[in-house]
Amino acid sequence: MYEQMLESAADYGVSSLFVLSTCNRTEVYGIAKDPTLLAALMCKFTTGDFKAFKEFAYTKNATTAIQHLFNVAAGIDSQILGDYEIVGQLKIAHSFAKERNATCSFLDRLFNTVLQSSRAIRSKTELSSGTVSVAYAAILFLKEHAVTLEEQKILVIGTGDIGKNTCKNLLQENKELHLSVTNRTEEKAKAFAEELGINVIPFAQMQEAINQSNIIIVATNAPQPIVVQEMIESDTYKIIIDLSIPNNVSAELGLRDKITLANVDDLSKINDATLKKRQEEVPKAKALISYYVHEFAEWYIMRQNVPVLKAAKEKIQELNGQLSAAIESPDLSDKVQKVLNNMAVKLKQENRPGCTYIEAINDYVQLTPAEAMNGLNQKL
Repeated sequence: MYEQMLESAADYGVSSLFVLSTCNRTEVYGIAKDPTLLAALMCKFTTGDFKAFKEFAYTKNATTAIQHLFNVAAGIDSQILGDYEIVGQLKIAHSFAKERNATCSFLDRLFNTVLQSSRAIRSKTELSSGTVSVAYAAILFLKEHAVTLEEQKILVIGTGDIGKNTCKNLLQENKELHLSVTNRTEEKAKAFAEELGINVIPFAQMQEAINQSNIIIVATNAPQPIVVQEMIESDTYKIIIDLSIPNNVSAELGLRDKITLANVDDLSKINDATLKKRQEEVPKAKALISYYVHEFAEWYIMRQNVPVLKAAKEKIQELNGQLSAAIESPDLSDKVQKVLNNMAVKLKQENRPGCTYIEAINDYVQLTPAEAMNGLNQKL
């Protein structure tokens, strides 16, 4: 689907873009005259129409969109504050689009600056300190609601990133857990189970595994629930954690007295010491983001003035060559650069490239007579 969106972008007036898709968000970052063009492109290759998009989705434009991307990469916009897994997903999204020539110099520079900001936040703040993610929040929930994990039979359904991280976090708590995993693609489940040394259940036997398990963690990507009321016996005690978006466990199961059900929204509300510490780091992270947003803005302003700077450099170099030849003096390229630096400063401060171009030529002409006199004195 994403590749089709990239291939069809030009037909919708979208000059460049990349698509970020995670367990709980799909966002299209692109360049178009109007955000509705991006929305129309997205609606073409997803379920639903533009009316549904306007009701359930959001659009951000210009500097607001840029600020949002910085926040996403920092983990400020994640369900679990400071979740750093999003950076890897962003890299994959941008690389996928760039390999297919769907990005541009603007998006590439923006993305690189966003990564610089993310790295600075990770190294200079405690926003991503400790181990806090949706997968880790699930472990905190289990430790609160299960007497002893090692006495439980745990089944993890799904071996995507979240399912894998959940299994790894569980084993970090206790390597002797009775842990099993199942996945629709059995080869994928087998490879992962062998890597961790845990049990693998054929997907066709999932119902039996559910009956035998005390704790069920669902981390699948189905469009509708795959664990429903009919699959759970009425008088059994179970803890069920649904890490899927949309939910892949029927909400009705949470109404039973003997079943404890938690989803991603519930886990995101877990308030432990690590999350409190991260919240205290948000102002520092936002200050760093502001610095890098301004750095990107400066690059963009200078990029707009590149044609003027290039023309000025060519003209000044022409004058420089003529003067050097006339007085047989050393190369005056340092004078050229000095004038260009002054011109660049003026271009950032004032919006009058034509006048600044003329001033730069005058500055150079006024700067070089002393050099010319020195050259002539040396000859005499």
